Amino acid sequence: MTLFRYTAIGPGGERLAGTMDAASEAEVIARLRRQGSMPVRAEPADTATGSGLAGLLRIEIGGRRGLGKQAVAELIRELATMLAAGQDLDRALRYMQETAPARVRPVITGLRDAVRDGSPLSAAMGRYPAAFTPLQVALVRAGEAGGNLAPTLTRMADLLDRQRALTSTVTSALIYPALLLVAMIGAVTLLLTQVLPQFVPMFEQNGVQPPGSIQFLVGIGDFVQQDGLLFLLAMAAAAVTLRAVLRQNAARLVADRLLLRVPVLGGLLREILAARFTRVLGTLLINGVALIPALAIVREAVGNRAARLAVDRASLTARGGGGLTPDLEAAAIFPPRTIHLLRLGEETAQLGAMALRAADIHDDRTRLATQRLLSLLVPGLTILMGLAVGGIVTSLMTAMLSLNNLASG
Repeated sequence: MTLFRYTAIGPGGERLAGTMDAASEAEVIARLRRQGSMPVRAEPADTATGSGLAGLLRIEIGGRRGLGKQAVAELIRELATMLAAGQDLDRALRYMQETAPARVRPVITGLRDAVRDGSPLSAAMGRYPAAFTPLQVALVRAGEAGGNLAPTLTRMADLLDRQRALTSTVTSALIYPALLLVAMIGAVTLLLTQVLPQFVPMFEQNGVQPPGSIQFLVGIGDFVQQDGLLFLLAMAAAAVTLRAVLRQNAARLVADRLLLRVPVLGGLLREILAARFTRVLGTLLINGVALIPALAIVREAVGNRAARLAVDRASLTARGGGGLTPDLEAAAIFPPRTIHLLRLGEETAQLGAMALRAADIHDDRTRLATQRLLSLLVPGLTILMGLAVGGIVTSLMTAMLSLNNLASG
């Protein structure tokens, strides 16, 4: 018998972790299933403890076995395609092992070795938490239990593609405003520290004081030159401190709630949360995961603490036999359309399908909201940049004209 460490989601949606003596990982998984739990990870305790020389090696070598989202999506898509074409799992993994990029090959090799030793694919994936999330492990395990692994992997690949597309949409939309903001800061800094000081000696030579606006701008320029680095270090320290504070649940909950109330940005965040929540929930339910364990996984996927709290309350009500939507509606986190479609899904016993339908709608609305935010942000930054540069140049030109008038008089 071997001692195994396991992680699972209990019948009530709680997260379970512990150890169990068993002959194999498959036996651990089978016991957990008989107990009504959904296994997420099971591995020998000697490799999971991370102690001694083996632990150091796992820190130095195993800790770098994580894969990017795109690499994971491509791996799952290729595996789904090969299984759907009739290939057995070992043969598919062997082909992928031979053709995969160098960075992905160790993970595929580990998956194949574990599968050849008798472990299910889900248990093999559970050995690589830096590459595969609990959501992905749970979906694969549900597909194995239902005998439809290939369609499950296809749906998972679609889920990852949509999540990556949504993230790319938001990120790409913010690149141009960020570059514009950097250009504005650089232009103003150049004017204050290099251009403006060249004109100050002209006033001193004529025995007059520079106008108040010029003195104010020169003072800012002197501060940037003398204390700019110290100011940046202070800002960095403040950011680190703020990040540490936000790791506390109470502070993070307050911050997440405030973000959802910010005009324009709050609406975009609500659409993103709704798209993520409904996409993950619908995918889990369609693949045969029960509602309560699915909600336990969904709460980890949404990220926002306020949304997690709403999901926890809804899960508690659903565990007692109530509906999912009343608590979600009372929390006022998700858009009304989300609540309406989920309620319709509950009433028609098609919650998974309606959740995916809601996810499609919210994906589209996220793109529209991002475009709307961009249409406001770019002109706003452009106007702000024009006002800043124009104000400096106008102050300088006004001072020079007054100096010429004094010289001619």
